[in-house]
Amino acid sequence: FNMRKNVGNGDRFLRIILGVIVLIFGLSDSLDGMFKWIALALGLILVITSSMQFCPLYVIFRMNTCKVKGKKK
Repeated sequence: FNMRKNVGNGDRFLRIILGVIVLIFGLSDSLDGMFKWIALALGLILVITSSMQFCPLYVIFRMNTCKVKGKKK
């Protein structure tokens, strides 16, 4: 299992923002039961994948939003 970076900076920023928003909804009283746990799990996954710069789903779908730096001469 290869854990090379596959989450770019724009993607990371979006994941952090969405993850925090979803976590706030999960921790608030606006959601109950199963939806609360799904929101908490989704928010946590978004924040973790952003901090690790790695998304396992991107590997499955052969996606990569991380820019490749050119070689120096």
